[in-house]
Amino acid sequence: MEAVEKYDFSAVRWFSIMAVIYLVVGTLVGFYIAAELAWPVLNLDLPYTTFGRLRPLHTNAVIFAFGGCTLMATAFYSVQRTCSTRIWSPGMAWFTFWGWNLIIVAAVITLPLGITQGKEYAELEWPIDIAIAVVWLSFLINFVMTLVKKKTSHIYVSNWFFLGMLIMITYLHVVNSLAIPVSLFNSYSIFSGVQDAMIQWWWGHNAVGFYLTAGFLGIMYYFVPKQANRPIYSYRLSVIHFWALMFGYVWLGAHHLQYTALPDWTGSLGAAVSIAMIIPSWGGAVNGMMTLSGAWDKLRDDYILRFMIVSLAFYAMSTFEGPVMSVKTVNALSHYTDWTIGHVHSGALGWVAMVAAGALYHLVEKLWNTKMYSAKLVNTHFWFATIGTVVYITAMWVSGIMQGLMWRDYDEFGTLSYTFAESVAAMMPYYKMRAVGGLIFWLGGVFMLYNVIMTIRQAPNSNSKGGE
Repeated sequence: MEAVEKYDFSAVRWFSIMAVIYLVVGTLVGFYIAAELAWPVLNLDLPYTTFGRLRPLHTNAVIFAFGGCTLMATAFYSVQRTCSTRIWSPGMAWFTFWGWNLIIVAAVITLPLGITQGKEYAELEWPIDIAIAVVWLSFLINFVMTLVKKKTSHIYVSNWFFLGMLIMITYLHVVNSLAIPVSLFNSYSIFSGVQDAMIQWWWGHNAVGFYLTAGFLGIMYYFVPKQANRPIYSYRLSVIHFWALMFGYVWLGAHHLQYTALPDWTGSLGAAVSIAMIIPSWGGAVNGMMTLSGAWDKLRDDYILRFMIVSLAFYAMSTFEGPVMSVKTVNALSHYTDWTIGHVHSGALGWVAMVAAGALYHLVEKLWNTKMYSAKLVNTHFWFATIGTVVYITAMWVSGIMQGLMWRDYDEFGTLSYTFAESVAAMMPYYKMRAVGGLIFWLGGVFMLYNVIMTIRQAPNSNSKGGE
């Protein structure tokens, strides 16, 4: 009875359910477009189902639909628990829920129709951009006001990570989306040329850095200690991790524009700071893993904890690989190849999706006051997610390095050894391998959705507020 009075998790429950649904839908679109590259007949000769139209739908579905609902569920849940207070405005939380889901519906309609700004991770046109800003601000205000009314003596570190994400994404989104509308669904960026590219990648990399890294580190810093039932290994290290990320990440965007019209020193600065960021990133990964110090035996039968700990291994790997790829000599080989796709998905599937799955399993058990319907299915999902991720990224690593080497190989006459078409033909086995990896990962998501539905159905009282 205490939980009903003290906390309000009504919106959190629906954010959690929608996150799992979007995981299945978003990865299904990803599998389909991967299959289109392996078997082009799947384009169906329709403009709406081509790779170019469905690819932004996939990225928006997995980043903003699945990732967004996960962040909102975990942030609204953990801020109440760590502040020992009820959410500032349950009504505003519901506004955030419905607003965010309507934005996702708008993306599903406009992107296959080709209505797009053509900006990476910022494809949606200006009316939808305004809606995103309004709904995101409702998320920010509700979160901050809950912190203001906290009953605890200090702000727990997970809330600092959520807060950093909320503030940074607000102005990153607003600045990058500044445009002059010329019709209801067409606009032109106020930036031009290389300035537009720089602003776009200032946004693009920080969407990864603050949305998919800082936000999900907020998840990690709350849910790993809770699931392990142990305090975070080093609170001091977590604070250093936070401030290093906040001050460092904002400089990295230029490393996406090596060997372009962007001034050379800008790319060098981006690469230099990228290398430095390995240190706090690995500090955070070690902090999460060492929380299990003295309790590693929990991994034998706590399959939810497995998701979280393995995700930290992928986090450490992808935050080492990214800085290495930003260095100019490596970038000359890796850029525009499938190696970049492999890197992105080692972070997206291995880190983001797996720590999210662990947190969502934890949430479902707490919110509905029950154990998961099937622990074996959680374990099955874990192995499908891990194997699917490894198959996917291995295919892209091999494919990407092969691409880079073929594109820069010259014969004794100084002409290219391979045509572009020959390099595409060489990629085909790896594209098929990637599609298989994506299918395995998607099946794991299907198991999760079934398990969550059955868990909710078996809950002793589906109207209970839960969470204690």
